[in-house]
Amino acid sequence: MNPGRTLTITSLILITLVMAHLAQDIAYGYEPGNFNNLLAVPIAVVWLYGTLMLAGRRSGYIIILLFSLFSLVVPLVHSQGKGFGLASRMAYTSGHFFFVLSLLAIGVLGIFSVILCVHGLWSLPWRRRA
Repeated sequence: MNPGRTLTITSLILITLVMAHLAQDIAYGYEPGNFNNLLAVPIAVVWLYGTLMLAGRRSGYIIILLFSLFSLVVPLVHSQGKGFGLASRMAYTSGHFFFVLSLLAIGVLGIFSVILCVHGLWSLPWRRRA
């Protein structure tokens, strides 16, 4: 499969999982459901624009790389005890299985997206032709 297409699909799935995970954080009470959470909307729009409209360009790779690196913070924060421990003890009740699954998938897809972005940036020509 084409690495550029794979990066696009991976990034779209990652955006969806991060948004679903933020919704779970709000629903489970780990994050307050206030106006500050709407900051995720413009972030997701920039990430989506970089994924779809700037695909194959240096700026698109950089946007996806930065947000993929940022998405790796989500599993790290929850593994420090905010939500992950509680969800792992109650993994079979009321959707906590999907909560833990989304954390693991965000970590895997985040690292995979970083690898694909580095590969894409490395394969781009570094000089413009005159």
